[in-house]
Formats: sequence, C-alpha cells, structure tokens
Amino acid sequence: MAQHLHTGKHGEDLAAAWLAAQGFEVLHRNWKYSYFELDIIAAREGVLHFIEVKTRTTDTYGHPEEGVTAKKMKRLMQAGEEYLYLHPDWKRIQYDILSIRLHRYKAPEYFFIEDVS
Repeated sequence: MAQHLHTGKHGEDLAAAWLAAQGFEVLHRNWKYSYFELDIIAAREGVLHFIEVKTRTTDTYGHPEEGVTAKKMKRLMQAGEEYLYLHPDWKRIQYDILSIRLHRYKAPEYFFIEDVS
C-alpha cells in the first residue's frame, strides 16, 4: 500500500476512535454511492454529521484542512444528498472536517471544524 493511502487509513481509524470519544455514534465509514464517497457518517444529539477526514504527517503542503477545496466540498454535499435520499428520516445535518496532524514522537493533533457548509 502506498504511504499516503496508509496515512489516510490510519487517520480514518484515529478519527473514528476520536469521534466516538467525543460522543458521536459512527454509523458508516467510507460510505460509497456511485462515484461519491463520505469518509465518516456519524450522529450526535439528533444531528447527522458528514465528516471529511484529512490526515497529514508534515506541513509541507499546508495544514490538513486546507486540502478540502471548494470542489471537494461540493462533492461531499452531493454525496450527502444521495445519502439523505436513501435515508430520509434525518432532518438535521451538517458537514464537518476533522483534520489530523500526525507526529513522530507525540500524540496526534485533532482540529474539528463543524458545520462548514
């Protein structure tokens, strides 16, 4: 597996554990429909969260959250619409970004940006 894919998978594993520790119920990981994908779909306090996870090991290309472009957000929203079409019971939703910065000799840093839409 390529290193960036390994980093992404590791980040999503960390994200799921971190979200659970914050009181979220993780409903789906890597949910796919057609050519859409949502990293994590979770719920907390009656709100459905579509969460994009970005993980980086260096700041060479900026902070992880800077990797979520307007184009990526548009695709996330389209994926969310597809999910809601299949699961219409949810009335309150939001799109979030969970940025994870991995360090060699210290714990990961988490930066959670809620309701970015």
